[in-house]
Amino acid sequence: MNIFRFRFQAMKSNCEVVLVAESKNKGQAIAAHAIAEVSRIERIYSRYRPESIVSRINAAAGQDSVSCDTETITLLQYADKLYETSSGLFDITSGVLRKAWNFSEAAVPSPETLSSLLPLVDWKRVEQKDDRVHLPVAGMELDFGGFGKEYAADRAAAVIHGKGVKSGYVNLAGDIRVIGPKPDGTPWVIGIQDPRHRERTIASIPLYSGALATSGDYERFFEADGKRYCHIIHPRKGYPVTYWRSVTVVAPLAITAGSYSTIAMLKEDDGLAFLKDSGMDYLAVDKFGRIYHNT
Repeated sequence: MNIFRFRFQAMKSNCEVVLVAESKNKGQAIAAHAIAEVSRIERIYSRYRPESIVSRINAAAGQDSVSCDTETITLLQYADKLYETSSGLFDITSGVLRKAWNFSEAAVPSPETLSSLLPLVDWKRVEQKDDRVHLPVAGMELDFGGFGKEYAADRAAAVIHGKGVKSGYVNLAGDIRVIGPKPDGTPWVIGIQDPRHRERTIASIPLYSGALATSGDYERFFEADGKRYCHIIHPRKGYPVTYWRSVTVVAPLAITAGSYSTIAMLKEDDGLAFLKDSGMDYLAVDKFGRIYHNT
């Protein structure tokens, strides 16, 4: 049995499936099923695809409700739990704020632009009856970007495990779901990137199973007048968070790890207390470069 790596592009990110198989051909056939599952989820939930359920719900905002399948309803129920867990900070209607923040142009939006968008951010206004979902105000949007990639990692890992793979992991741009340890029983060792130096790591975390995800201010950002603006935007203030450089969480599922790391970023100076209360392992770097962990 050998370890094989199969790299691919998905969700505008570098991804890979790592698994143990008898041969490369058998491994590639199994990996293809996992990659197809990631593609399926991207096709269904990407806000950039007009045929996705998310795009159809958004297009009908202020007009009609849209019928959703069981998988989508389950994810919306999860989004509701995250909203409650985060005291309203994890709000999947806040993606509309990206209309104000263009990270390729490095421009800080005007207060007037933000004030026009902030009233559209309110998860509690989303209406759901049976299998139908309705955004009551024109311009409102749903955005599954806060957990879509991590959900895809979990689903892809489940597909691989269902094919009989006992050892390997799925890595979607650093959001990792481990299926099982290496063939010799040792863990996979995951390096945690230094948020200020791309080629350096600040820690290595061994994983036998479960998942790891990191949220940070260093993947999508710009600097203006000496200040860094990252893509994680506070849903009430309309401005990017600034307290943490990065937060890494280890959890049983990638969707949980990613959600909790993002909530900690959104909670800013209350994030550490949230991580401690979660009972999960974490490694966080604050804006001064100080590291906090319980791993």
